[in-house]
Amino acid sequence: MEEKDDLMDKLVSLCKRRGFIFQSSEIYGGINSCWDYGPLGVELKRNIKDHWWKCMTQLRDDVVGVDASIIMHPKVWETSGHVAGFTDPLVDCRKCKQRFKADQLKESKCPQCGGELTSARQFNLMFKTHLGPVEDDASIVYLRPETAQGIYVNFLNVLGPSRQKVPFGIAQIGKAFRNEISPGNFVFRSREFEQMEMQFFVYPPEDAKWLEYWKNERMNWYLSLNVKRENLKFHQHDKKELAFYAKDAYDIEYNFPFGWQEIEGIHNRTDFDLSRHSQATGKDLSYFDDQIKEKFIPYIIETSAGVDRSLLVFLVDAYYEEEVKGERRVVLKLDPKIAPIKAAILPLVKRDNMPQIAGNIYKKLKPHFNVFYDEGGAVGRRYRRQDEIGTPFCITIDSQTLEDNTVTLRERDSMEQTRIKIDDLRQEMERRIGG
Repeated sequence: MEEKDDLMDKLVSLCKRRGFIFQSSEIYGGINSCWDYGPLGVELKRNIKDHWWKCMTQLRDDVVGVDASIIMHPKVWETSGHVAGFTDPLVDCRKCKQRFKADQLKESKCPQCGGELTSARQFNLMFKTHLGPVEDDASIVYLRPETAQGIYVNFLNVLGPSRQKVPFGIAQIGKAFRNEISPGNFVFRSREFEQMEMQFFVYPPEDAKWLEYWKNERMNWYLSLNVKRENLKFHQHDKKELAFYAKDAYDIEYNFPFGWQEIEGIHNRTDFDLSRHSQATGKDLSYFDDQIKEKFIPYIIETSAGVDRSLLVFLVDAYYEEEVKGERRVVLKLDPKIAPIKAAILPLVKRDNMPQIAGNIYKKLKPHFNVFYDEGGAVGRRYRRQDEIGTPFCITIDSQTLEDNTVTLRERDSMEQTRIKIDDLRQEMERRIGG
């Protein structure tokens, strides 16, 4: 357990030191469980989202995208059940005044000080605010706690213009907000987060087939980005866990240093959402299938992943330490497709025209990849800096470059070095990075 805790401490330290993630408003003492992404963190996060979007929409003919507003009509959340039922049981410690989720406590005493706990009461997780200049009950709106409802209420808007036919999906990446009672474990659970969700609309008798299909698709997505298979598993919801509207549900769980935790849900939501919104608005959200000559309200197979949780998965899974020639080497073995920086351009020394050649290479590659130029310090130390932030390749300009226009391409994980012609660099990097 100490070793696992130590890994999280090392990772949090690396994230701050190297510019991945900082505590929000840190110079003011910070704000609990809110995070800012620095120069490397924002690149990693963007790469994850871009790759998810590419796999979910660009490479498919049956999924299209939307970007719905964070603030929606408050009746959306009444209809969906969030106003009445999106709650957690909350208890307070009478002694130290800390608050906890009652269903996460193993004992009936405060885990911090051993004090007596209050009776549990239901606490709604949605953030309230007011729309317009007057703050009264009529102006109350909510920051969305999930992105899915923005997809459901746009079902008809998307169906027509996109010329899709059931089965098809609608994807969305966006911010969501939950007033969590006990957030924590770095960016795993926070009050402001991003979701990558896709809602797939299917013919009801085919729901089980599509649930199985999307289970495999989503598990393979993590595996394709080199997450270790032994650190991933499915967890099927039992009757106690299953949401009242769900027919069947699975979570993809990851073995974090703090235990197995959910990183994505694949759920059969049946026709609950479309039916409820149809009843509440009087809009017909059914679909007529020309081939089978049948009208029905589609069932929905949901895939819902957290961007921040996925990012934490990739960081934890990629973190690696080894000893090389008596020195400790820290490596983030991130898949090249999502690595923040694809290559570092390193002149061996600051003379003999090497910095000029390196600068030209940097300018040639920069329009195509996020690359970094570094001429400060011993080249071995520069390699280590790039290893620690997950840069898959280092391109070194040395004396042989002056003779034959080749450079050394060093691969991060194996540390193997090969000579590549300068003119072939872009093509070789594209080949190695892949899609």
